[in-house]
Amino acid sequence: MYKQLLVAAVLLGGVIQCTTAQQPTQNKLSAQERSQGWQLLFDGSSTRGWHTYGGAPIGSAWKVEEGTLWLDPSQKEGWQIKGGGDIVTDEVFGDFHLKLEWKIAQNGNSGIMFYIHEDSSRYKWPWMTAPEMQVLDNQGHPDAKIIKHRAGDLYDLISCSQETVTPFEQWNQVEIVCKKGKLDFFLNSVNVVSVQLWGEEWKKLVAGSKFSNMPGFGTYQEGRIGLQDHGDKVWYRNIKIKRL
Repeated sequence: MYKQLLVAAVLLGGVIQCTTAQQPTQNKLSAQERSQGWQLLFDGSSTRGWHTYGGAPIGSAWKVEEGTLWLDPSQKEGWQIKGGGDIVTDEVFGDFHLKLEWKIAQNGNSGIMFYIHEDSSRYKWPWMTAPEMQVLDNQGHPDAKIIKHRAGDLYDLISCSQETVTPFEQWNQVEIVCKKGKLDFFLNSVNVVSVQLWGEEWKKLVAGSKFSNMPGFGTYQEGRIGLQDHGDKVWYRNIKIKRL
């Protein structure tokens, strides 16, 4: 994802000058990615393409700074944040390949949701319909003590096959791929979750989870991508998607 950073020291007239040959590229698509059909969901400078779940514009707690989209938890409002809330893409996606990076504050919690059916009159929260990859500080947050609630898990449904998450305030690379109901999670280049959605085995998984009393959960085959406000500081960047 990153171009190698090369620093050359050049001696000119007795003065050593440092010149950067290549800089890391954030929130941009390469020519190859564009030709393959990738699109940016975050341009690095605005919240264009996103809104608060339910239709309102994004609140002031979601900030864009230094090429990241981050949530400022300085003003709490219940278990979420004043001016925060869960945010979702303007666009709806069916089969998709999503890539992004996240890092979480110490003791923090968030999540990456998909197939959100945005009907707030029926579903107060996006997680009432949407499966989620857990975003968590495994070393500090109490949820880490719960099986299937750790970073990279398909939340409350399937634990990671192995834990590859970095410590808090360090970046993690994510890929979520769903094609014809075949769902795969990759965390830091490792395939940590793989499952077939919508069939009988999936229904059994949901029936054995906290979502068993939510009839819309995990049933929709297209929907929005969402980022969760769980009341904690979290950063996202390099959010891109390709329709499959």
